[in-house]
Amino acid sequence: MSNEVGKVDELFENTCCSDEGSDRKSHHPNKVKNNLVTRLNRIEGQIRGIKGLIEKDTYCDDVINQISATQSALNSVAKILLEGHLKSCVVERIQEGDFEVLDEVLVTIQKLMKK
Repeated sequence: MSNEVGKVDELFENTCCSDEGSDRKSHHPNKVKNNLVTRLNRIEGQIRGIKGLIEKDTYCDDVINQISATQSALNSVAKILLEGHLKSCVVERIQEGDFEVLDEVLVTIQKLMKK
């Protein structure tokens, strides 16, 4: 995992989120976007595969294992986004004196931990 963390550090060096009125956006470098989109495309394929398994009446345990693998892949995407958010957007907002961002992050983490 430490190797993946180093890669994420490198990817998020110059990224930040902006809060332009009520239209909040993140600004990820193209390398980060490409990484996330590649992962999501793979997950999309896994979902289609699970659908096919259901349609073919595949043994339940095999389907459940594929669902578990897909959930793990989604969690990896969430971890990458969360790490980048903490290292850029959250730090920036705290430096600007906006400590409400901490409550926002805690709610997000709680949602992730329910899964």
